[in-house]
Amino acid sequence: MNKKRNIGISIAASLMSAALVYGLFQLQQLQLEKEETIAVVVPKRFIEAGKRLEASDLTYRRMPREAVDGSMLLQLNQAEGMETIVPLGTNEPILVWKINRFRLLPASSESTFQIPREYIRSISNGIRAGDKVSIYVSGEGQPSGRLFEKLVTVASVKSSGNVEIDDAQDPNLLSLADGDLERMYASRRDANGMIDYINLNLSEEQWLQIDSYCKDGVRKLVIAFSPESLSVASEGAAP
Repeated sequence: MNKKRNIGISIAASLMSAALVYGLFQLQQLQLEKEETIAVVVPKRFIEAGKRLEASDLTYRRMPREAVDGSMLLQLNQAEGMETIVPLGTNEPILVWKINRFRLLPASSESTFQIPREYIRSISNGIRAGDKVSIYVSGEGQPSGRLFEKLVTVASVKSSGNVEIDDAQDPNLLSLADGDLERMYASRRDANGMIDYINLNLSEEQWLQIDSYCKDGVRKLVIAFSPESLSVASEGAAP
């Protein structure tokens, strides 16, 4: 009887020892994994462009350390409340350039300026909020030329009734963000209303330059749509 009992105790001790060894092995594996991988923020599901991210949409995914770059988000609070510029795939690392909190607000070095109507010679009718535009200066008996080397972001375009010009059924910004060039073209084509007011995000230096050129009424601005506005749409449409 004692012999059977001793055998049982030996077997139990062996099993406990094996379980302990296995547990230590698993802990070492987890530690090694944590040292060799980094947790990055990813969506739990496919998220369309133009959507505001909530904490419930997000989770973490561990990736090999060498595969992680500085544009990937590492904390959920970096993405929560942000708006998607392009669609996000399930478990796809969220990159900084794919989200923005307030896309049409000026950068820290800029302000939003409404350009006086008397300063404008012409505005391309295809311009919509969120576009990048080129600014030219033109005047009778004056040399014409491009005013700024860099493109300028349009904050809003409005009719004389102070109504944003867009296709209410198929907004241009959502089409642009989704990478759907055909819908974006249709929304611009089908939108009603002439542009009477345009607001641009400009640095103080840029605004003062515009004001100095145009306040005497001799020279005026030509505001032209830039094809670089389609770059976000092209990126969104890429496989």
